Amino acid sequence: MKQYLDLVSDILENGEAKGDRTGTGTLSIFGCQTKYDLRAGFPLLTTKKVLFPAVVHELLWFLKGSTNINDNLKAHTPIWNAWADESGELGPIYGHQWRNWEKFVWDDDRKTPRIEHVDQIQNAIDLIQHNPDSRRIIVSAWNVSDIDRMALPPCHAFFQFYVINDRLDCQLYQRSADVALGVPFNIASYALLMMMIAQECDLIPGIFVHTLGDAHIYSNHVEGLREQLKRNPKPLPQLKITQKNVFDITFDDIELCNYQHDPFIKFPIAV
Repeated sequence: MKQYLDLVSDILENGEAKGDRTGTGTLSIFGCQTKYDLRAGFPLLTTKKVLFPAVVHELLWFLKGSTNINDNLKAHTPIWNAWADESGELGPIYGHQWRNWEKFVWDDDRKTPRIEHVDQIQNAIDLIQHNPDSRRIIVSAWNVSDIDRMALPPCHAFFQFYVINDRLDCQLYQRSADVALGVPFNIASYALLMMMIAQECDLIPGIFVHTLGDAHIYSNHVEGLREQLKRNPKPLPQLKITQKNVFDITFDDIELCNYQHDPFIKFPIAV
């Protein structure tokens, strides 16, 4: 995971002071890219412990189309608690947009619209399986008409799959990237999603391309990251997934193997 540490170093050395929505203050750069080849191992950060069970629970929650923190009580992760309303609802965030994007369909008289739902994940799988050379294998969480209804607009906003030589690659555009706390989580989440989709489509999981818009380090994360930069990366772990349909995979079907890591570093969440 040298790529990640190089990103941290770049922001600490070249980032500019910038205000933010939370009032915490950041060092920020705009427009950068890292690549992780999953054939070299699962890209889970080793210079600190990443809470991988939380990664799995959140991704499976998204894939069910869920938007309420109470939908995942048995395996609840508190990541979204700060943004949920009193009933646990977050509005039409990732899970809704991935699995139930709303669209208006007009009858022939152009007077009576009805709402249908688009399953973008299933559509992407269908394209990978039946039209792998398509340049339209895209999933978007950035639904302009729904932004005001979301507790938090999507940070990881848009991703595209690419099939070549029996390999599945994926590029994510992330508009806002909390490099200390969020980015290691995002890398692992999309690498896991890639592996699940690749297995479904009989492909080899390949390269995850992570493109960042505002890549920032919060002012109260600087010291923790400087400590992390003193650590040396360890060999990457491996991941095993039970052979099942993507939407039937459960937490117990995902096994992380040989994860060696340095101690956990606690970073406060900027809300």
